[in-house]
Amino acid sequence: MIAVLNIHERAFTARPEDVGSLIDTLGSGGDLLWPPDWPPIRFDAPLAVGVHGGHGPVRYVVSHYVPGRWVRFRITGPRGFGGFHEFGVERLDDRHSVLRHTLVMRPLWPLWPAWPLFFRPLHDVVFRHCLDRAEHALTGGVAHPVRWSRYVRILRAVTARLAPRLARGASESVRCTHPQG
Repeated sequence: MIAVLNIHERAFTARPEDVGSLIDTLGSGGDLLWPPDWPPIRFDAPLAVGVHGGHGPVRYVVSHYVPGRWVRFRITGPRGFGGFHEFGVERLDDRHSVLRHTLVMRPLWPLWPAWPLFFRPLHDVVFRHCLDRAEHALTGGVAHPVRWSRYVRILRAVTARLAPRLARGASESVRCTHPQG
């Protein structure tokens, strides 16, 4: 079994509360973090502890939430990908802060080879794009926008061909559902 620790972060000349307010928009109609050209994050209710959601084939539940500071999602699917991912703001001083996305998981066999070959390249690009969107929201521009490698473009094309409703992202068929308990 392998363990995954994957971190993407960017420092901003911005007040921590301004950066943190971006986290609060996740999954909303005014989402300022999630890139529009990826399967959207959807939740079955406004962002709060216990709310179920996901993006593409990934499903999770909000396990921790401190508005304007931090949100953690416990991964519930696909089967074999246990762990969490989170967005958090680190205050450096009154005018500087870091926005960080962290993924911690232990993919089980036979899925662990899929992490480095398929999921990681896509994951890295989408979360770098999230940081680009944060930079744009805070500064009005992006100094060094993320670029899609040829490999990522191929993965996206394969995904669009094999799972078109996930690749489109806007399909209503990707609504989050969870068992009633």
